[in-house]
Amino acid sequence: MTNQNISYMTAAAVLSVTLAGCAADSGSAPAAAPGPQGTPGSAQGCKADKLEDSALVGKTESEATALLAGCRWRIGERDGEQFMGTMDYWEDRRTLGIAKGKVSWVKRG
Repeated sequence: MTNQNISYMTAAAVLSVTLAGCAADSGSAPAAAPGPQGTPGSAQGCKADKLEDSALVGKTESEATALLAGCRWRIGERDGEQFMGTMDYWEDRRTLGIAKGKVSWVKRG
């Protein structure tokens, strides 16, 4: 075999594996990863629901995240960089402003 034939065979094998991987379908959409957007309140609610929103101000981002577990929330701004929001309104959703690692403001909706 020549080097050119080996190159063609390698390219064909890579293409076949790539196409096979793309064609594989598990039949269901992947679950949404939890994260900054948060999730709807769980049956037991979230810790932050028992507090005023102003109680989150001054907490570190990790402390606020722990309190907001099970709540709808998102980061609206971090150190002056604004993040894209959505036009939908959720009364129970909190949008946080973070400055130097701490919550500086909280808005609802």
